[in-house]
Amino acid sequence: MTDPRPTDRLDKWLWQARFFKTRSLATRLVADGQVRVNAARAVKPATAVGPGDVLTFAQGGRIRVIRILALATRRGPAPEAQALYEDLTPPEAPETPRTGPRPTKKDRRALDALRDPEDGPA
Repeated sequence: MTDPRPTDRLDKWLWQARFFKTRSLATRLVADGQVRVNAARAVKPATAVGPGDVLTFAQGGRIRVIRILALATRRGPAPEAQALYEDLTPPEAPETPRTGPRPTKKDRRALDALRDPEDGPA
């Protein structure tokens, strides 16, 4: 029997949803095995995806987790593309600001002594 759920190619959907500037970039990422569809590694750019599937891939130095909500008929503007998916990516932990001024030379020597006690004063 045929699957009644509408599907599209993985590389084409990633391009239409504007995660990649060109379709060939999306194809290369999938072919390198860097995209997971429902926790299974996808190695073929023609892997069928549809609404409800969860994609996991690296982009811009972070891991993206995306749930497909709809398929596109064209590569439209950004607001149209953002309606195609739900971003499940956990928020990044905020970078903790340094407290206090820059360490002095004496402070740096004390830190070095703590890190490597064998290299004490000569």
